[in-house]
Amino acid sequence: MRKTLIVTNDFPPRPGGIQAFLHSMALRLDPRRVVVYASTWKRDAEGREATARFDAEQPFPVVRDRATMLLPTPRVSRRATALLREHGCTAVWFGAAAPLGLLAPALRAAGAERLVATTHGHESGWARLPASRQLLRRIGEHTDTLTYLGEYHRERIARALTPAAAARMTQLTPGVDEKTFHPDSGGAAVRAALGLAERPVVVCVSRLVPRKGQDTLIRAMPRVLAAHPDAVLLIVGGGPYRADLEKLAVTTGVAAAVRFTGEVPWEELPAHYGAGDVFAMPCRTRRGGLDVEGLGIVYLEASATGLPVIGGDSGGAPDAVLEGETGWVVGAGAASAPAETAERLVALLADAELRRRMGERGRAWVEERWRWDHLADRLRELL
Repeated sequence: MRKTLIVTNDFPPRPGGIQAFLHSMALRLDPRRVVVYASTWKRDAEGREATARFDAEQPFPVVRDRATMLLPTPRVSRRATALLREHGCTAVWFGAAAPLGLLAPALRAAGAERLVATTHGHESGWARLPASRQLLRRIGEHTDTLTYLGEYHRERIARALTPAAAARMTQLTPGVDEKTFHPDSGGAAVRAALGLAERPVVVCVSRLVPRKGQDTLIRAMPRVLAAHPDAVLLIVGGGPYRADLEKLAVTTGVAAAVRFTGEVPWEELPAHYGAGDVFAMPCRTRRGGLDVEGLGIVYLEASATGLPVIGGDSGGAPDAVLEGETGWVVGAGAASAPAETAERLVALLADAELRRRMGERGRAWVEERWRWDHLADRLRELL
């Protein structure tokens, strides 16, 4: 593998799925051949301290820009090209193709021999709008390959590219650490600490934003409680949608059956998955297709933990669920979504054997298809 400069806005300790993806991949590359150029997470003292502590723990250099968001400006271009030359890098991996892939021509001129740009969910939105579509086309022309998560995104992004650039696209997905996410991850202790030891638990682990569909779960709870009066919806994560969700739980009359944990440290997430009997995140597509799910790695983490999953029909989310085998996908954007979601939850909570069978199939699928080591080999080939 060429020595590689990773240019990204999305890197821990900033939380998020893309951040976890990039960090997990970077850790599986040769640390002597990796340099990271990333944005600053937070400017306050606590944020600076957390970032400095995180960066010092990494096996490769992490260079932070002063900006909290990297943009393809002349200043950022100069800094990136200087780092490329200083560290003797001949490859560049853009953690998210848009917009930082626009730096590709300058980095190519500075000596980069291989330029890889990874797309997630938002580039599918870029492909729909005339101005951003042209920028995405430029990124495709000046990089060696754009990666994609699944067929949903490949089709939409390819329409914005030249035929040659579309032909160079290749799949690269996030993975799951099956040694971290497993059935004995500590869920019983979390249930006991929350007073849920003897109750049926539906768990949702995700950032609290409208696309993720936690409101659909809350609206489904009256039907779930009618069949399983002791059931609890455990919502794990933080985000700007929390206040609205709390109000919805009150107006729906299910506040006593909905628990919010707030943000949970990454190392405690496996145990919080394990606290559930069923995992559900009925994500939806919003803003006319501009806001869609990239893949939904949470479904795979839940499967690795041995849970059946209920996903939403948004973007690449269905790629993370084997329909009828590891769980089900519901039409989360429809008016009937709460009823459909409730029907699936009720069936799963009533059938321990079905939960066991789906959980075991999901665990096996993760081990077969979604292990980080296999996916990191693919990234090394691309670089």
